[in-house]
Amino acid sequence: MARPGLGLGLLGRVFIRSLELRTLCSSRHAEQIQPLQSYPPSRPLRAARPASDLNSFAFRTHTCGELCTAHIGQEVRLCGWVQYQRQDIFIVLRDFDGLTQIVIPQEKSTAHLKKILCELSLESVITVTGTVIPRPPGQANLEMPTGKIEVQMQHVEILNRCRKLPFETKELVKKSEALRMQHRYLDLRSSQMQYNLRLRSQMVMRMREYLCNLHGFVDVETPTLFKKTPGGAKEFVVPSREPGKFYCLPQSPQQFKQLLMVGGLDRYFQVARCYRDEGSKPDRQPEFTQIDIEMSFVDQARIQKLIEGLIVYSWPEEKGDIETAFPSITYAEAMDSYGVDKPDTRFGMKIVDISEIFMNTKILFLCDALSHPCGAVRVISITDGVKYLKKKDLENFTELAKAQFNQDLMFIMVQPDGTWKSAIAKILTDLEKSQLCHATNLQKGDVLILAAGDRTKANRALGKLRLECADILESRGVALRDPDVFNFLWIVDFPLFLPKENSSEGFESAHHPFTAPHPDDAHLIYKEPGTVRSQHYDLVLNGNEIGGGSIRIHNMELQHYVLETILKEDSGLLSHLLEALDSGAPPHGGIALGLDRLIALTVGASSIRDVIAFPKSFRGRDLMSNAPDYVSYEELSPYHIQVNWSAAIHKDTTKS
Repeated sequence: MARPGLGLGLLGRVFIRSLELRTLCSSRHAEQIQPLQSYPPSRPLRAARPASDLNSFAFRTHTCGELCTAHIGQEVRLCGWVQYQRQDIFIVLRDFDGLTQIVIPQEKSTAHLKKILCELSLESVITVTGTVIPRPPGQANLEMPTGKIEVQMQHVEILNRCRKLPFETKELVKKSEALRMQHRYLDLRSSQMQYNLRLRSQMVMRMREYLCNLHGFVDVETPTLFKKTPGGAKEFVVPSREPGKFYCLPQSPQQFKQLLMVGGLDRYFQVARCYRDEGSKPDRQPEFTQIDIEMSFVDQARIQKLIEGLIVYSWPEEKGDIETAFPSITYAEAMDSYGVDKPDTRFGMKIVDISEIFMNTKILFLCDALSHPCGAVRVISITDGVKYLKKKDLENFTELAKAQFNQDLMFIMVQPDGTWKSAIAKILTDLEKSQLCHATNLQKGDVLILAAGDRTKANRALGKLRLECADILESRGVALRDPDVFNFLWIVDFPLFLPKENSSEGFESAHHPFTAPHPDDAHLIYKEPGTVRSQHYDLVLNGNEIGGGSIRIHNMELQHYVLETILKEDSGLLSHLLEALDSGAPPHGGIALGLDRLIALTVGASSIRDVIAFPKSFRGRDLMSNAPDYVSYEELSPYHIQVNWSAAIHKDTTKS
């Protein structure tokens, strides 16, 4: 008897599997899915739970961070690393939870214990048994959670002696990042790395609880070995045993989560590993983690409300409350006011349009700029800039704007005595000066940075300079961006398509090719695709994009038209998705939150590498294991790959 589905082919079996998933999901008990609620109220939804038992299944009776005066008189057993030795009288024992001072016995009968401990190298691993006693009067350390007690040692066992280490693990000892990454297993012992990784774990657990337990999302693992996806970032390829055929590591589970919606799963969630071959980019990782979410029968506003609830529910209490709803501005507003699509709203210095002031000006370069259809005169104002900005800073601004944006700048400084200093100061009329002061709230001691020309180019240049100015002012003692303030912001109404880079013709997706057009602009997609807005939304935190998503195209004809006609992509690569969309696909949308970036911003880390246990260097290398590494000819043979070994070894030697 023939196996069911034998003659259907791959795509046929995919569709049958989609139908099976729909049936499976529809049979779930109704009480398991709870409706999406508005959120906050946040804290009341946090159910009280018992404290974790940190000592279960371990040798120890207590951690090094939990002992206090309530334990005085108790016999305890601690396990950890020797952090300090003090005067042959004390050692400080450290574990993941904290520090405890251990009193070394001084009696002759225990001289062997003293000898062992005094000769023991720091970072050796021991287990100590002893009695908790109060510290002598006046010797309590109130800055230490265990600072009111110490443990009188009765027995010690050396579990592992430590070699001479390449660096001290103490927090105050500075280490280069390369050295930290080369010996990551030592760097992980620092209290900051312990805090970062444990907070990350707690936030992910809260997210899982919010999505799966409160709102009925299904945690689904999607494949890591996939195929090339049109558009987007460059992908890693993985050889297969079929000659000339390769897998690709997914940039994201985008297609799979859409197929899950076609399959009727309704609500999907995954802590997803993603891969992008972006080369040597600072603070980027070739493999990273995102909180991946997709829903059926949903619109943009409902997804935004879901994510706001997710952030509030998982937010660490020690970081303060987060207010919702998050503010929202359009892409056009962001570019007009901040010059970037991920603005940091913790400080002002917004871009101001002053074109109207100079409509009848005698200043030739301003007249020329305003004579063009997209011409504008734009400006940012730096409060007390005369005091904090040096001549060299202004020269650097000029070079940066010219090199990166081909944009000329003009500076106007109002001296503390009220005199105007600028190349155009003598040409400006009193009326123009008055209107400038009114439009920019210009005061004595302020500096204006003016850009005239194409509006988009001027905005981008001033947006970059706004951030450069903030860096300089903060380096000179001006408080602008409070690290304890978390400003979340939605950016909406992105363009659906952008002109192709390095090409005068054609379009590329601003987000990805599966993003749906804005309902109000859908009719323009066939005539003026460059003017169409999308249902794409980004979540920004303190000037960093931490999430991006969209409502998807769920109509096969529209998706095919976008791929073939507008983007000029081979739709054959996505035939499985197109046929799925033509098989009764529900309206759906989703979002992905960049977990690494979110955690880094939450803990105040300077790099996402500080919130990843085993990160790659900015060149994409694992400095600890020296990956990637060579494999032998025999190992490559099954994959039909040939390598120019002499060129590869020469290149590697040159780098070294």
